Amino acid sequence: MAHPPPVEYAVAVERYLAASGLGDGSRRVYRIALRTWAWALADRPAPTGPERRRARPPVLPLALLDHPEAAARLRAAVDRRSRDTDPRTLNRELSTLRAALAWWRAQGWTSADPADGLRPRPLPAPGSGPAPLTPDQLRALFALRVPLREQALWHLLHESGAPVETVLALDADDLDLPRRRTRPPAPPLTWQAATARLLPLLLAGRTTGPLFLTTRRAPAATPAADRCPHTHRARLSYRRAAELLTAHAPAHTLRQLRPRSRPPRP
Repeated sequence: MAHPPPVEYAVAVERYLAASGLGDGSRRVYRIALRTWAWALADRPAPTGPERRRARPPVLPLALLDHPEAAARLRAAVDRRSRDTDPRTLNRELSTLRAALAWWRAQGWTSADPADGLRPRPLPAPGSGPAPLTPDQLRALFALRVPLREQALWHLLHESGAPVETVLALDADDLDLPRRRTRPPAPPLTWQAATARLLPLLLAGRTTGPLFLTTRRAPAATPAADRCPHTHRARLSYRRAAELLTAHAPAHTLRQLRPRSRPPRP
């Protein structure tokens, strides 16, 4: 039996993701992006900093996408976010929104395309972004007295040379700790001695669930793939991981932990 058209934007998001054929990790990334656009459609800036951990996206009628002001609200949000968001991330989230909008229109749930006219942000020229941290900067960062989670994340980012999003999407059972590498079907990553020392301490016997966790219990609506079955805490988000680094080292970014060339296999 066919379901009636959804009334709420959030329900339309979940139906789109269910029909997308995406894997769990990709659905998680798409869901975050589409929830972020909900704030723009409500003409409200998305929360940042510690407040974002407790914030819930506004409840919106899906019909708001056909509102004459929807396009202007999205344009304003893109302009606002482009000031402090990596252009690759912003372009990926724009692409996610466009794909969802096209699918909703194909279902006959909406008729307008408020993202029409939004263009991808230009990417920085190669080498124009912040340079990777120098050996002295890395030593100073790793010497900071920070929680085990941050130590493990920063070392894994540096030693694996992997993108931040890839590392945060890892689960405990993706790791082959004795061989210092991930297991298929996880992305192929390797690491070195410092990370090898920290990861078993971070896991503390956990064998399933997200590798990097928040410090608080996951909200009830958190997908099972993003909740630890042992601690009931949620997967650490990119935004929160960036905030944690900024709190301890304001001059650095997570992407600076990644060396220009992939580290050699240990």
